[in-house]
Amino acid sequence: MSKQNQWVVGVNAVASAIENDAGHVREVLVETGTRNPRLIEIEEQARRRGIEVRRVSAQALDGIGGNVRHQGVAARYAPARTWSEHELPGLVEAAGGRALLLVLDGVQDPHNLGACLRSAAAAGATAVVIPKDKSAPVNATVRKTSAGAADRVPVVTVTNLARTLRDLKKQGVWVYGLTGEVDPSLYDLDLAGNVALVLGGEAEGLRRLTREQCDALVRIPMAGDVESLNVSVAAGICLFEALRQRG
Repeated sequence: MSKQNQWVVGVNAVASAIENDAGHVREVLVETGTRNPRLIEIEEQARRRGIEVRRVSAQALDGIGGNVRHQGVAARYAPARTWSEHELPGLVEAAGGRALLLVLDGVQDPHNLGACLRSAAAAGATAVVIPKDKSAPVNATVRKTSAGAADRVPVVTVTNLARTLRDLKKQGVWVYGLTGEVDPSLYDLDLAGNVALVLGGEAEGLRRLTREQCDALVRIPMAGDVESLNVSVAAGICLFEALRQRG
């Protein structure tokens, strides 16, 4: 990942970043001369948490916000720690036969990716694996949505997801894909050992080459007429079923 600055802009986004992830916010920019009480409150909260605050012109904020309305405030994040695909085998080995991997095949909404990372961190996942292409990058929006989880769980970006799954199986990892088009249930799986849970993106679901590398395809049983779940909700269900089985 590039080491360039990562920004979030807007009152709600910056307030959330300071509240949930202050440790990774490096500075807050507030529009000079503002009398907006929300902005003044954000400035005070940032200073209380030891975050540098600078007053800048509206034009300077325009350059940061791009097409997103900055509403007079922006926050800069420190660059995220990056994990290469060459480090993934070591992470699996260090888990001692209880590796829990969340593999996301093309999740492109940064809010969904952030929510998945938050669930992964809460469930004690070993790592989250994403492809370099057709995936949201771990940017400031992802990190804000993850409430700091993006810096607590390794996010490994890989060039070829199908090849990575093949290599994981050689390492003794069972690879299970989630889809609504099959009969076997998630709850029939043994998730106590080395496991990779593979979920597809918002639009296409699991791609063909990804499906072909799965040891089994299973579904999350649902009542009613709902055809599918949001990917972050599905990820949470799968991860916490694995956590439940692990005691």
